[in-house]
Amino acid sequence: MGKWKKRIGYGMGDLGCNLVFSTMASYLMVFYTDVFGITAAAAGTMMLITKFIDALTDTGMGMIVDRTHTRWGQGRPYFLFGAVPFALFTMLTFFIPGFGSAGKLVWAYVTYCLLCTAYTIVNIPLNTIVPRLTSDIHERDVLVSTRMVCAMIGTAVVMTITAPLVKFFGGGNEAKGYFITMTIYGIVAMFIFFGTFASTKEVVASTVTKKHTSLKEDLKGLTGQAWILFLLNLFYFSLYVVRNTTVIYYFKYNLERSDMLSLVGILGILSGLPMLLLLPALEKKFSKKNLMFFSIFLYVVGDMIIFAGRNSAFCLLAGLVITGLGIYGIFGVTFGMQPDVIDYSEYKKNASVSGLIAAFQGFFVKGGMGLTSFIIGAFLKYGGYSANEVQTAKALTHIEICFIWIPIILCVLLAVVTAFYKLDAIRGDMTVELESRRVQLDTEMYQK
Repeated sequence: MGKWKKRIGYGMGDLGCNLVFSTMASYLMVFYTDVFGITAAAAGTMMLITKFIDALTDTGMGMIVDRTHTRWGQGRPYFLFGAVPFALFTMLTFFIPGFGSAGKLVWAYVTYCLLCTAYTIVNIPLNTIVPRLTSDIHERDVLVSTRMVCAMIGTAVVMTITAPLVKFFGGGNEAKGYFITMTIYGIVAMFIFFGTFASTKEVVASTVTKKHTSLKEDLKGLTGQAWILFLLNLFYFSLYVVRNTTVIYYFKYNLERSDMLSLVGILGILSGLPMLLLLPALEKKFSKKNLMFFSIFLYVVGDMIIFAGRNSAFCLLAGLVITGLGIYGIFGVTFGMQPDVIDYSEYKKNASVSGLIAAFQGFFVKGGMGLTSFIIGAFLKYGGYSANEVQTAKALTHIEICFIWIPIILCVLLAVVTAFYKLDAIRGDMTVELESRRVQLDTEMYQK
């Protein structure tokens, strides 16, 4: 199988995920408050509760993946089986039923939970299979970077064309516009997952021969470095949600420039493209820890430029470019650490727990997203936010806090956690040892 066919096929899986994931992160709060018709506090509370429910399903899915053994591999079958439910529940989440307030809130809870579960079915396997696609460390970095580029493209598509598509298909009816747009996204994602299944193949066997373990035994396979990875995911995706959600409120209400949202979206996202394209080369010369520190620094600098030059269009756009470089650098490095963390459990604990690691990542990602959405909703409520109206000075201040200062706090937390990451120094030793174990295992199997 050609390298680029595998790279693009794997990467496209995250494009499919991000057509919906980025919409949930950027538009779902606005959809619920301004179109669906529930309050910001109710929407934020719902996202918090459902995300923690969803986080539990991630753990279950991780255990299922670790116990899956088919001729297609451990993760690939779920791209095939999860594609149709993913498309269906995407459509239903953005459908507004003719119920009363209580009925609509129940509908929102149920459909959002189902969509998050469908997302888990395809995304957890996507997170687990890189160590099974190749044992070459540089090729893994290329796969991760290809995935990040495709994820960024998916996010760019969402941020650039979602609002125009809603307007075009809705013809003044936003509810209709959202439903048609998300139906298209769901169907496109479904076919992308079919393509990811067809273009990838799991060729690297685990060095761990045991197949049946309890959850308690699996948990023992998690290392301290795995918990560092989980915290990085928690704080990164909290940063991702607060940035992508509040940028809409900030430009719509604080700057009164809704007309710039498409430009803001594409500029903030595509500015990260150089970082993602350069990461495989940079990771040959610099440690992942130092690249993470640098990316965090970039985001903080960009955020300060936006704050200091908030009355200047040039400063706003320059700040968005720099924060884009920073946030996608954090994104790429975090996911680049994941295969190393998976290998470390195999190396240190003789444990094959890639599914559980991906599940806990999902738990912390979604818990962080839910908590962040709750905090945003609470901040907006406390500030006196009222949808589709001129905001008070207090409300505008609270929107600014969400857009500028909460991300700074999250960057500080990311830097503190990164300081404890140590796998850069032993990556070479892990590779040699695991390859030696595979050769020994193959020899023992042959002798039998």
